[in-house]
Amino acid sequence: MDLLHWFLDFLLHIDQHLAELLAQYGTAIILIVALIIFCETGLVVTPILPGDSMLFAFGALAAQATSGLSVHVSVATFIVAAFVGNQVNYSVGRYIGPKVYEKNYRFIKREYLDRTRRFFEKYGAITIVYTRFAPILRTFAPFVAGVGQMPLGRFTAYNLIGGIAWVTSFTYAGYFFGNIPFVKEHFKWIVLLIIIVSLLPAIYAFVKVRLARRSAPHT
Repeated sequence: MDLLHWFLDFLLHIDQHLAELLAQYGTAIILIVALIIFCETGLVVTPILPGDSMLFAFGALAAQATSGLSVHVSVATFIVAAFVGNQVNYSVGRYIGPKVYEKNYRFIKREYLDRTRRFFEKYGAITIVYTRFAPILRTFAPFVAGVGQMPLGRFTAYNLIGGIAWVTSFTYAGYFFGNIPFVKEHFKWIVLLIIIVSLLPAIYAFVKVRLARRSAPHT
């Protein structure tokens, strides 16, 4: 199985894979998931990790009486991971500065960078909260905020708000609704729906920019 097939399988059957990790590592799975969250939010080179669906699936797993997992401890741990990840990403962007736009970096996709910058131009600092719910953009938002020299205090405040809102909404949604019989029977499709809905802001921005380019007068 190549890497792409493995990733798709992990994504669509994430509940089963988390259950396997729980069986193998016990409650240490909390730290494993926290590390994945940190990597998705803290490393600009890993924007495709499955944050939303993973939090939902983990919440559903924690709701099972036999899991031995505390959803509240898990949520607190994940919030810390998401918060620290964004702070690290911001610091890297601030260190590199505007020169990141002057050339193409091998591990930083320029298209995602430019798309996130347009979000900042439209929504301002609230982008840090808004993009928490948008895969790919949430990885680049703190980096672009650092590149743009957003004041640290303002970034930290929005980062904390966004991290709390993102982690609690998806994890507790999985905890309270993930084990409903209909959801369990159609878990793969629920995960797919979460991914599609999460990607809508990025898809909308992409289509909007493409249409604007087509309608722009040629010189």
